[in-house]
Order: sequence, then C-alpha cells, then structure tokens
Amino acid sequence: MAGISKFRIGVLGSGTGSNFAAIADACLAGRIPAEVALVVSDVEAAGMLEKARERNIPATYLSPGEFRAKLSPEAERTYVKVLKEAGVELVALAGFMRILQGTFLNAFEGRIVNIHPSLLPSFPGLDAWKQALVHGVRVTGCSVHFVDAGMDSGSIIGQQTVPVLDNDTPETLRVRIQAAEHELYPKCLAALARGEVVVQGRRVFFRASFA
Repeated sequence: MAGISKFRIGVLGSGTGSNFAAIADACLAGRIPAEVALVVSDVEAAGMLEKARERNIPATYLSPGEFRAKLSPEAERTYVKVLKEAGVELVALAGFMRILQGTFLNAFEGRIVNIHPSLLPSFPGLDAWKQALVHGVRVTGCSVHFVDAGMDSGSIIGQQTVPVLDNDTPETLRVRIQAAEHELYPKCLAALARGEVVVQGRRVFFRASFA
C-alpha cells in the first residue's frame, strides 16, 4: 500500500560487503519486504561503503575507538545514536569484525542478527572454514543467528549446508560457503521483516514455511 514505510535494516560490516550486496539487492528486487536504511563500517576504506553508495544507500564510516576487537563505550553510543536516528529496526551484521557489548545489545535487544560461516554451534569464532577442514568434517555450511553477549552463541534462525570436497582448500571452501550465505541471509531477513520469526527461549519457530 502506497505511503506505508518499509521495515528498515541497518547493516554493519568491515570488509568488501558481499553479504551486504546480497541483502541490498534482495531488498531492491522485493525479495525482502524492507529497505536498507543505513550502512555503517568501522573501516574507512571498506568496500561495502562504496557498494552502498553505488546503490544510493546512505553509508558512513564511524570510528570504532581505541580497541582492536570491540567498539569502545563511546563508539557504541555513537553507533546506537546514528542507527536510531536512521530509524533502523533491525541490525544485520555482515562481516563486522568487532564484538558488540552491553550498550549496543541493550539498545537493539533481540533485533541484531549475524551470519557465520559454519553450522553453529560447530566452529564458532574466526576462520570457521579452516576449522572445518582441520577437523575433517564432510559437511559444513552457514548459520544466521541472533546476536547475544557470547561468541556466535545466539539462537539460530536458519542454516544452509555446504559439502566439503576431497580437493577443497580453505579458499575454495570459503567461496562456496559465501555463495550459500548470499542465499540464506536474505531469506532469513525476509522472514524477520514479515514478522514470521517467533523466539521461545533459545528456540526459533516460523509462522510460515521457511525455504
């Protein structure tokens, strides 16, 4: 219906922005009933900022503060302020390489999601595709999950499997996992935007079929 504002997503990332591009393009194509309201990066030269500007999506660099692996308390307050001013209803992390803490988590409680390149709870943390190869698993994949105070420990919204091939290297496996991410993340965000996701404790249910 004309005049009704769309569900507004804020995307945070640190890198080239391939998952952001998948999300933005799905929004523009109508596969996600939402719009990307703002893109924020903690890296001034991040490729995702340029990808956002190419799509006429507001994009900005915000200083992360003095810490290497997390936002400083002052930076967290700034990030929250900027996202709220943009009317963001859901925060989607897309390769954001910093841990979020109390101020941010409380401001968007239950409304922060992330994508991780493994079938959680297996292989949390960095370089999950390398972990999969080291452990010799035959199947890995990716997971979209809510963000909490732990390391990739929030409730899982959706997962997609990726076979591990005999001749896989870390790079070839990573490429195939990323391709799966670009399919899974938009599907999960679409379900969230439509209000189809129900959380009971640590379990996630869908009001409609999820495929």
